[in-house]
Amino acid sequence: MLIIEELKVEVGDKEILKNVNLHVPSGETHILFGPNGSGKTSLMMTIMGFSGYKVTRGKITFKGEDVTYMPIHERAKLGIGVLFQRPPTINGLSTRRMVEICAGKKNIDVDALSKKLRFDDFIERDVNHNLSGGEIKRSELLQLSAQQPDLLLLDEPESGVDLESISLLGESINTLLNRGLRRPSLCHNPITSSTPKSALVITHTGHILDYITADKGQVLYKGQLRCSQNAREILKWIREYGYEDCVECAL
Repeated sequence: MLIIEELKVEVGDKEILKNVNLHVPSGETHILFGPNGSGKTSLMMTIMGFSGYKVTRGKITFKGEDVTYMPIHERAKLGIGVLFQRPPTINGLSTRRMVEICAGKKNIDVDALSKKLRFDDFIERDVNHNLSGGEIKRSELLQLSAQQPDLLLLDEPESGVDLESISLLGESINTLLNRGLRRPSLCHNPITSSTPKSALVITHTGHILDYITADKGQVLYKGQLRCSQNAREILKWIREYGYEDCVECAL
């Protein structure tokens, strides 16, 4: 699904990512751990193609296609979707219209989808206007549910969210990834894909692991991937010994 080879990225004049190699196979969910400032969000933004993240070396391949220098909208059309940690407010654009845009040509029942995510009271508001942290995360997942991407990039989905909302978010993420309990489609004419969905999830606390199934954990430390193991084992080690000892153990 996603292959990153020898990736180097600069932000401004500073090198943030150094020789990153990462493979996320089809149908797998990978968890990305790392201390603040290690480059986790920069990696996610680079995969999505945001400006300000300059690739100086390496290659990003998505579903067999080189997307290293592809514009954001083309990556989204290919099937990459992102849940931001701190998405902007968009005045003048209703969430309903945003969801319709994300759906593209798919015939989505916006009201049913928003009700499932307990967002029906906010669907007519401008995007993220006067919303709490949990409500913003539900808005982001509502947009992703309409887009139905093949690769989900989730930047701290549990950040600023209460326990009840985390459970709902976890269930919604599992539904997007076709994991856990299968539920009826909210598309009148569902478009099925033979490509299993994958995810790369950034987390600091690890709480999201109580609600989603992770196939592998990765540790990004000082701009380099230093560890690739069972996600729960990595989290346990980090909690007991910290990131530096975790990286030294991996080496």
